[in-house]
Amino acid sequence: MRVLTILLLGVLFVGCKKKDPPKPPGKAALVAPAKNSECSPIQSSGSNSSVVLFSWQAGTNAEIYELRVTNLNTGTVQTKSTKSLSDTLPLEKGAPFSWLVISKNSSVAETVSSDSWFFFNPGSETTYAPFPAEIQEPAMGARVFMDINNQVTLGWTGSDLDNDIVGYELYFSLETPPTTLLASPAPGTTTQKVDVSANMVYYWRVVTKDAEGNSSDTGILDFKVL
Repeated sequence: MRVLTILLLGVLFVGCKKKDPPKPPGKAALVAPAKNSECSPIQSSGSNSSVVLFSWQAGTNAEIYELRVTNLNTGTVQTKSTKSLSDTLPLEKGAPFSWLVISKNSSVAETVSSDSWFFFNPGSETTYAPFPAEIQEPAMGARVFMDINNQVTLGWTGSDLDNDIVGYELYFSLETPPTTLLASPAPGTTTQKVDVSANMVYYWRVVTKDAEGNSSDTGILDFKVL
């Protein structure tokens, strides 16, 4: 009788034990094409495009990945879903791109994005435009506190395959698009303090220029001061 009671209690314990909630997918780690590089297409797909291989490391609990590649010249976005850790896309020759991978699983609606990397798909070019400046702070849409001097620090990094960046143009204002040229930092300067007021939304963008007269634009960014 005692043995039977113990068994029944064990069954009840197992039956009442709560299941662990489903776990969201983890962030994939990008591998290739490498960040801020010229990629090596695996084949040509015509006079104007070539096939590029993308690869990444698995995100925990991820069942499927969405590869998202954006042509920085045209804004055209190509996407592809796969269960593997690599896939290919035909891309325009002689154009800069950004790419990222979104991890998903069927148990939860939550998804997570990898970092976003820039690369260049080679064509017949002899000079390269700089990649758009990579924003370090504040992040797009961030809510930030000003310092004791009522200022916020804007930070970015620049990259150019020719390594010939000659400077930046920083536009900053309360209006969008920001058209007020606040500063023209030199190549080695990638931060700028700006005067701000509480409870205001500010808009900014960074234009990167190189020695060949090429330029790139981050697009419009914004943040709110608390």
